[in-house]
Amino acid sequence: MNKIRISILLLTISLFASCNFIKDSFTFKDKTKEFVETLMKKDYDKCVSQMALESEMGKNTNLDTLKLGLEQFRNIVEHNFGHNFEYSLMKSEKKRSTIESENTPPNTTLAFIEFSNEKEFGVFQVLFDDNSKKIININTLNVKAPIPNMLIFWLFGILPLAVLLFNIYAIREIKKSTLSKKWLKYIAIIFFNVPAITYSAVEGVSFKILSFKFFGISFGFMGFLGSVWTFGIPIGGIYWLWKLKQHRIDEEFNTETEEIGITTE
Repeated sequence: MNKIRISILLLTISLFASCNFIKDSFTFKDKTKEFVETLMKKDYDKCVSQMALESEMGKNTNLDTLKLGLEQFRNIVEHNFGHNFEYSLMKSEKKRSTIESENTPPNTTLAFIEFSNEKEFGVFQVLFDDNSKKIININTLNVKAPIPNMLIFWLFGILPLAVLLFNIYAIREIKKSTLSKKWLKYIAIIFFNVPAITYSAVEGVSFKILSFKFFGISFGFMGFLGSVWTFGIPIGGIYWLWKLKQHRIDEEFNTETEEIGITTE
């Protein structure tokens, strides 16, 4: 009973932490938008007030140097993208790695915010202080690409959805059959979807020979750069539907043979 209570408590804590993390992630998008709009207006004093200078990483910052850096950063953004942007959250993360340089600093979260004008988009990489939810550092990734045609992206989604429906159909047919060890067939249908074909809204179509897809598909929708459909060729489903067809033919043949034998007798 104690183990059950502990498990429920841990699950509750985990769900609560996840909800808070998701909530904070959308807060990061709004904070980034507010900061960049202030930056583009050249209100560097207000920008400074939006930064976590009281944090461990920001407490020794020289304000004059910071404002000069903000002005230079503003000029880069303006030169490459203009003034007015739409914003979307790509992802936020806390990295924990055995390689020290790849970890996010303690009590911080790294957010990737996509921004776009009418023709092109880029990505802000923003480090936030977890306590104040203020910005510690902001820069742009080396991304400047035309806004893709999302109609093509959504139309391509018909193929992965067709694979998913095919695999569900194959599982239902196996379930209704008289085949033995059905669970092995289910596993084959679920996991043997290979090779994988990917369509990225930005990069187009790519192909991976040894990439297995669970249930045949995967999907990502994190801004333009993170909009990806992937589907695997449903080898498992195709094979077992073929085997099932052969099995039914054999059953019909055996039934007809038995009927002929009975009639002869």
